[in-house]
Amino acid sequence: MDLHYLFLSLAIILFVGRVFGDIFNKFGLPGVLGEILAGVILGSSVLGIVSPNEIIKVLAEIGIILLLFKVGLEADFHQLKRVGVYAFIVAFVGAFTPMLLGTLISYYILNLSMATSLFIGGTLTATSIGITVKVLDDLGRLNERFAQIVLGAAVLDDIIGVIVLAVLYEYAKKGNIDINGVVVLVIYISTFFILAPIVAKILAKLINIFYEKLESEEFIPVAIMSMVFFFAFLSHEVGSPEILGAFTVGLALSRRFIIPFALFLKVEEKEKMIIKIEHSTLPIVSILTPIFFVSIGLSLNLKVIDFTSIDFWKISTLLLIVAFVGKLISGFLIKGSLDEKILIGFSMLPRGEVGLIFA
Repeated sequence: MDLHYLFLSLAIILFVGRVFGDIFNKFGLPGVLGEILAGVILGSSVLGIVSPNEIIKVLAEIGIILLLFKVGLEADFHQLKRVGVYAFIVAFVGAFTPMLLGTLISYYILNLSMATSLFIGGTLTATSIGITVKVLDDLGRLNERFAQIVLGAAVLDDIIGVIVLAVLYEYAKKGNIDINGVVVLVIYISTFFILAPIVAKILAKLINIFYEKLESEEFIPVAIMSMVFFFAFLSHEVGSPEILGAFTVGLALSRRFIIPFALFLKVEEKEKMIIKIEHSTLPIVSILTPIFFVSIGLSLNLKVIDFTSIDFWKISTLLLIVAFVGKLISGFLIKGSLDEKILIGFSMLPRGEVGLIFA
C-alpha cells in the first residue's frame, strides 16, 4: 500500500470509528460496538474502502496493548486480590468447559477430525479481554466487584488460551504433547506475572528521578510507553500474551498497587507521578485503541459467507450454543447474587484476540 493511501485509511478509521463510538455512547450503548460496526461498514463486508493491511494490524495490536495498560493503571489491586479465587474458578471453568464441549460436538456430531475438533474447541477457550473491558469501561462499571472478577478471569483466560494454542500446535506438528514443555511454559508465565510488577515499580522510581533531573514534561509519556512496550516484549518472550506485560506495568503504577518490598515512591511522589502518567498517556491510548476495534470489523467479510447453507447454520448454531453455555456456567460457580452471576457469565462471552490467532 502506498503511504498516502495509508494516511487516508487511518484518517477514515479514526474519524468514523470515533463518530460511531460516540453515537452508540449517546444512546447508552457501549462505544466499542459502534467502532466494530464502523469497521464492518468500511471493510469488504459493505463499502470496501478500507483494507486491514499489515501496518493497520500492527497499530491495532499497539492499541490493545495500550488499552490493557490503561486497565491495569485504573484497576483496584485490593479488589483483584479479594476476588482472586473467584477469578481463577471463572477462568478455569470458562476456558475448559467450552473447549471440551466444542471438541466433542465437532468430533461426534459434525464428524470432523480430532485435530480439527481440538482446534475448534481451542478457539472457544479465551475471552476477549479487550472487548470485555472496553464495554465495561464504556458503561462505567469497570470497578464493580463482578467486573474485577471478570478482569482477573479474562487475563487468566488469555494465558490459558495461549498455553492451549501452544499444546495444540505441537500436537498438530508432532502428533504428541510434551508435558515437560507445558510445565516449563506455565512456570515462565507465572514467574513473569509475579516479578514484572515489582520490576516495573523499580523502573518507575528511576523514571521519576530522571524526570526531576531533566524537568521535561515530554519525558513521562515517552518513558512510560517505552516501559509498556518493553514489558510486552518480555511477556511474549516467556510465551504469554503481550497484553499481559502491558497490564502488569499498568497495575504496578496504579494508585492501589501495594507490595511492601516494592514501595520505592513516597505517597506524595506516587500521587504526582500517577497523575502525570494518566494525563500524559490518555491521549495516546484514546487515539490508538479504537483502531483495534475497527480492525475487528474490517477483518470480517460477510460476503464470503453462504447464509443459505444448512451446514453453515448447523455449525454456527451448535458452536454458538456451546460458547454461550460454556461461559455462562462459569458465573454460577461463585458466591454472589443472581444478577452478578449472570453479569459475569455474559461478560465472559466475547471472543477476539486469541481466537483470531487460532484461526
